[in-house]
Amino acid sequence: MGISFDLFGTLIAVDQPTDPATAVATELEARNIPVPDDWGDAYTEVHVDSPAGAEVPLPAHVARALDSRGIDADHNAARRAVVAAFDPTVETRDGALEAIETARAYGPVAICSNCSVPELVGRTLVRAAFGRDDVDAVVSSVGCGWRKPAPEIFERTAAALDVAPEALIHVGDDRRTDGGVESVGGQVVLLEETPLTAVPARLETLLEARE
Repeated sequence: MGISFDLFGTLIAVDQPTDPATAVATELEARNIPVPDDWGDAYTEVHVDSPAGAEVPLPAHVARALDSRGIDADHNAARRAVVAAFDPTVETRDGALEAIETARAYGPVAICSNCSVPELVGRTLVRAAFGRDDVDAVVSSVGCGWRKPAPEIFERTAAALDVAPEALIHVGDDRRTDGGVESVGGQVVLLEETPLTAVPARLETLLEARE
């Protein structure tokens, strides 16, 4: 049996830019990368042809968006600008530590997170009240190449915990994405039905029923 947790919006609250395009543009300009006048349009256009469910790393998207306007930006510079634009202020949500502790009493635990920004999951875990050492695996969409609800990200998470996908219980805040665990035979616990502070008791009920 394995348990995975969504990160953003479930265990953690973070301050994200209200206008991501502007935040990225500010960091690009700080690195002497010209920003086109229609950057808002360029940022929202699709520039990378990817399979359904695949994750497109935001630095790749930004580099292609600039290229579409004739701006040749060094990919590392685009990456640094994106990472800086999304540098997080982190708040650990009430009940997060208790939920992780309860899950660990029953089996291996993972973070399974949608995130297109490199380093963001790692930086968040460094600043949270729990860290990388408190879980057995961290699977992010930018790392594995697939976004929830794609079954592949849940299969990667189960494999990282050395359990079968159908043995995975996933805790999250969004049925549209986190509910994808059901496509591999796993079970979802949603915060809209079970508040985070009640997740430990819910996990105990589910896991004891499976023993």
